[in-house]
Amino acid sequence: MDTNQTNNIPKDAVYAESNIPLLQLNDLCKCYPGMGTYMSVFHMNLIIPRGRIIGLLGPNGCGKTTLIKMINGLLAPTSGNVLINGMSPCPATKKVISYLPERTYLDNGMKVSQMVEYFADFYEDFSTEKAYGMLGALGISSDARLKTLSKGTKEKVQLILVMSRQADLYILDEPIAGVDPAARDYILRTIITNYNPGSTIILSTHLISDIENVLDDVIFMKNGSLMLYTSVDSIRSQMGKSVDTYFREVYAC
Repeated sequence: MDTNQTNNIPKDAVYAESNIPLLQLNDLCKCYPGMGTYMSVFHMNLIIPRGRIIGLLGPNGCGKTTLIKMINGLLAPTSGNVLINGMSPCPATKKVISYLPERTYLDNGMKVSQMVEYFADFYEDFSTEKAYGMLGALGISSDARLKTLSKGTKEKVQLILVMSRQADLYILDEPIAGVDPAARDYILRTIITNYNPGSTIILSTHLISDIENVLDDVIFMKNGSLMLYTSVDSIRSQMGKSVDTYFREVYAC
């Protein structure tokens, strides 16, 4: 298997005028001490360019969420480093990353409209018009209090808030896991139509068959390590398989 493991970038990747990568991981490690040393992310080297929609894929416990938290500056690496636009995670990098965590963080006591106002006040790149447009398309009342909404609807609201920013890097951790199948197509359309084409989306999910048609590239992780970084077209042309089928074969053993 061609793992494309180190700093390889899929051949059809789009580059910005700047030579500075959007996201770069340099020998990145995260260890959790305890009964023995548990390595959650193990010596990862990766360059992510601009203008891509990338699936971050792997079984539970493979290190995806730990990796995402280090990129967002929520966890400190044990060794190695993360660079966003050439900078280590800091307030400046948080301004260019729009992050959707796996669990909702919204204040249940607030109205949807209050959350929109909060994001508009906090993020200079937030579009109130875009947020209300998406809320209306999904039939979500801006006057509703979050505590009255279902879990799936809360997740839709959170995704709308994240995608209403004009960020350089969108990181979405399981964005469609808690929503009904009927809403998934709309949410995926929302993702691909509401981001700057010069930006990149990293999308972590287990629902590969639902998202692979919107992906440009995939990253496979296993036991904290990078197994594969390649384009979706490469898997289809070289392997003659869908990403979902190939994923199931890779992780079957």
